[in-house]
Amino acid sequence: MPAPMMDTYAPPELVFDHGKGVRLYTEAGDSYLDFIAGIAVNCLGHAHPKAVAALTEQAGKLWHLSNMFRVPAGVELADKLTGATFADRVFFTNSGTEAVECALKTARRYQFVTGNPQRYRIITFTGAFHGRTYGAINAGGNPKYLEGFGPAMEGFDHVEFGNLDAVRAVLSEETAAICVEPVQGEGGVRAGDDAFLRGLRQICDENGLMLIYDEVQCGAGRTGKLFAHQWVEGADPDIMASAKGLGGGFPMGACLATEAAAQGMVVGTHGSTYGGGPLAMAVGNVVFDELTSDGFLEHVVEMANFMQQQLHGLADRHPDKIEEVRGKGLLLGIKLKPGFDPKKLLVLARDRHLLIGAAGDNVARMAPPLVITREDASEAIAILDEALGAL
Repeated sequence: MPAPMMDTYAPPELVFDHGKGVRLYTEAGDSYLDFIAGIAVNCLGHAHPKAVAALTEQAGKLWHLSNMFRVPAGVELADKLTGATFADRVFFTNSGTEAVECALKTARRYQFVTGNPQRYRIITFTGAFHGRTYGAINAGGNPKYLEGFGPAMEGFDHVEFGNLDAVRAVLSEETAAICVEPVQGEGGVRAGDDAFLRGLRQICDENGLMLIYDEVQCGAGRTGKLFAHQWVEGADPDIMASAKGLGGGFPMGACLATEAAAQGMVVGTHGSTYGGGPLAMAVGNVVFDELTSDGFLEHVVEMANFMQQQLHGLADRHPDKIEEVRGKGLLLGIKLKPGFDPKKLLVLARDRHLLIGAAGDNVARMAPPLVITREDASEAIAILDEALGAL
């Protein structure tokens, strides 16, 4: 990053001036097809007219209150979220990592108020990414993100993703909860299968544990359901973290919980100065209404099926470079074979005016706006085909 900013990122020289729909534009007017969407954030694309109108109207009335006072639009959005999910209670945050922190605290607090203060350990999984706060990096357990920040925080048990036997092996009288991404994003765009999620629900029920889903990246319509776990009957969580697409590009997140799970989160146990503020709630209501409008999620499923088909076609054309096509809905990945770097593919695609991302496990990641068309998808595939040829 250019000084005086901290060197925590290494962006290219490319600078965008504005966006519209699924495209970003430089000041000179060069157009780029955005198939990463701020890392699964801009679910409605750029400058969505309804979101812009809601934000503009609210900005002219009231920017900030803090949680010292009620924000009616926040109660409205919480009603919508609980009406469409397993949850009874909502806490609004500014980001995904804050939503995860709230979820972890809610799970431990539940055990405390129900007479089990010894239960504090949380089982998490290899390849997990739960955010960048201190608690979240320890929950994720990735050595790359923990290095240099002191001793690892005690209280997390990391086991192999997808392995129920590994979960059972670390259960103890100190276990409070299991925390998992139904579809891992940063960890390589890996979807947990139905039996795995149902198995986690069963283990929690049998042992008095809280099941936490981190749907920060895979939620908000990304998989073709409002939340990814809703594809799996009998696998509802007790607590869920959501963010990214939930605000459609405006910073916001939410921790959702059942009445039972949230019983310990009383006055004074948690808080946020900005979480649930008027601007975020105005936009959040628009995004929810669009995601749940007639035909929207059906369109996501249609585009996801088309993208999957086209990506498998790419794998057939580049069998020497592509090992596997991964993902669920419009959270998609191409796992490259050893010797091929997804970050190099990212650059080759960007040079051809397509924006994609990279993830762990040697995966190139795509999370386009949910409003893409077949024409957008076909254009992206054609560019990827050319970029793979140059890799």
